[in-house]
Amino acid sequence: MATRVAIGKTIRASRTALGYTQQALSGRTGIHKSTISEIENGRFSGSFDIFERVLDALDLTFEVAPKQHRLPDWDELDTLFSEHEQ
Repeated sequence: MATRVAIGKTIRASRTALGYTQQALSGRTGIHKSTISEIENGRFSGSFDIFERVLDALDLTFEVAPKQHRLPDWDELDTLFSEHEQ
């Protein structure tokens, strides 16, 4: 699962690869520089429209996919619970 912090790091990497400062991206999107900083640091909790404008300006997309569920490792569980029984 991509966390807000991981998404923010990807956005920052894309912005810097394109040679944009946060101020330049702010000018391209009309979004305040402090909001761009919040997005890049994983602290943004505002409108998806704002987030989408940043992605568009950086030529990025946002994809939603089903969560990947991992089946339990039975040996790992057995070891874990047998330690508590001693």
